[in-house]
Amino acid sequence: MTIPAALRRADYPCYRELLTRTDAPAGSSWGLFGPDDQLGTLNFLRLADLSRSAQSVRAGQAFSLDIRSDTIAPSLAPTREPLIHHIFQRTPFHRDEWLDRFYTQYGSQLDGLRHIAHPDHGFYNGADGHTFTPGTESLSIHHLAQLPIAGRAVLIDVDRYLRANGTPLDHTAGQPVPLATITAALRDQGTEISPGDIVLIRFGWLDHYRNHSTTEWRENLVHKQFHTGVLQSQDVVEWLWDHRVAMVAADNFALECWPAQPGTPFLSEAEQRGETGDPHAGIMHRALIGLLGMPIGELWDLDPLAAACAEDGRYECLITVSPLPIVGGVGSPANATALR
Repeated sequence: MTIPAALRRADYPCYRELLTRTDAPAGSSWGLFGPDDQLGTLNFLRLADLSRSAQSVRAGQAFSLDIRSDTIAPSLAPTREPLIHHIFQRTPFHRDEWLDRFYTQYGSQLDGLRHIAHPDHGFYNGADGHTFTPGTESLSIHHLAQLPIAGRAVLIDVDRYLRANGTPLDHTAGQPVPLATITAALRDQGTEISPGDIVLIRFGWLDHYRNHSTTEWRENLVHKQFHTGVLQSQDVVEWLWDHRVAMVAADNFALECWPAQPGTPFLSEAEQRGETGDPHAGIMHRALIGLLGMPIGELWDLDPLAAACAEDGRYECLITVSPLPIVGGVGSPANATALR
């Protein structure tokens, strides 16, 4: 892959150079942003001028990218449950509340850098996962909240592109989507990614879930986990890193297709030996979060934003993402807003 000169700002190595590292795990960015870095690829936000990113706001439109708390029911993951909401009062003129069973990565979410480690190498930047307890600092989600996350975002509407070409995705089967399809959609939109951008990928999964799926299919998803998403491949990781993408988010369960497809290059050494049992076997999260330090957004509501982009043919916006500043947190509701 030829990397434009603009993408070499700050002299970060290209991904193929990362794969040859011997001073850190191959394919990792460990140490490139400093030995105590807490932000991972969000450091790339500094490659973009925020005042120029704000020029993406032209139509005077704002979009929340978060689904309602009751959109996903039942849960998509066997280890997460819907929240229980309590309201109480001290007087007839007062109300207060609390939440039980509040899983921070249940709905529209941001996976922080504590979320996934590489099985052979560990957590991002060599952080010790044994120290990941409530109230501790290392790779805590509150660092991302304090950054804060704000910058130019580019929406890639894969669903609209494939529908226009008569080849819609099969969400009931959990269709894998190769990088070539994503980049073809990007070219079709006439959009370019700049260093420091946040990439949003719309597969149309939430639209299918909310408007076209059956009750039986939704109820079975927690056990029959077949989800549309990006096909696991090294070229996806390379493309994101070499374009200096600050973070990536999508409107589906895990950004990547689930489960990992046969031939995935992200199997651990144990999994390559045929030792199985890990439901995360072969997932690309290991390379993106664990090795590169790239936060991942999932289940983001991109439908209204995509409709507005399609109307005027402009697929860029200014975005803010405000994870909860939970000290020691693993992930958070996304609290994302797009302005265009």
